Amino acid sequence: MVKQERAARTRETLIRAAAEVFAEQGFVTASIAAISRRAGVSAGGLHFHFENKTVLARAVEDRAAQALRQVTTERWGSVTASSGAVDGNALQVLVDSSHALMALLAADVVVRAAFLLCADASRRSAIDLRRQWRLWVEAVARAAARQGVLAEGLSPQDAAGVVVAATVGLEALGARERDWLAPHALSRFWTLTLPRLAADGTLGGLVAEGSSAGEAGRGSTA
Repeated sequence: MVKQERAARTRETLIRAAAEVFAEQGFVTASIAAISRRAGVSAGGLHFHFENKTVLARAVEDRAAQALRQVTTERWGSVTASSGAVDGNALQVLVDSSHALMALLAADVVVRAAFLLCADASRRSAIDLRRQWRLWVEAVARAAARQGVLAEGLSPQDAAGVVVAATVGLEALGARERDWLAPHALSRFWTLTLPRLAADGTLGGLVAEGSSAGEAGRGSTA
């Protein structure tokens, strides 16, 4: 049991070290030697857990995909074309989940690195995190249309396209300049965009900073 726990800790250390090196250098330039040095593990120890750099990259992506599911479908529930069920205003769910994504990117180098790996033209990835995010946004936008909270004449496809373009753009910019991942950057986007997305009479109930921020603000003034 002690050996298993030690092995699990070593794997986690290697995954994080690989993510840091991938985020700094890119997949092609990153070397096994650099990753093993960052982790404080010998090259032989690294190869015991991961056959090569490609396998390490896949482990980084797998971990990030799990984290992304936790801030979308596992947090808010599955929003499918068949059921369309979502708790609360679907537009607010979209705002809140986008803030959760940016917070995750800002806090977790594994997630930042995985998004970069998925977009790296030098390799073929089995996981597409940007597509995973896009599918979630499209599903919530369809739920918003079913709830009647989308602006009249606005299609769910167009609403989702705007949100995906903006959030993926912030993710890409934030890979090099972390201020793009700060809450205020996304809040500015929602402040400008929500008046065009929300149906008449619904805008006043939406919080561009995320519902948790809105609740905190209301509590501080009580």
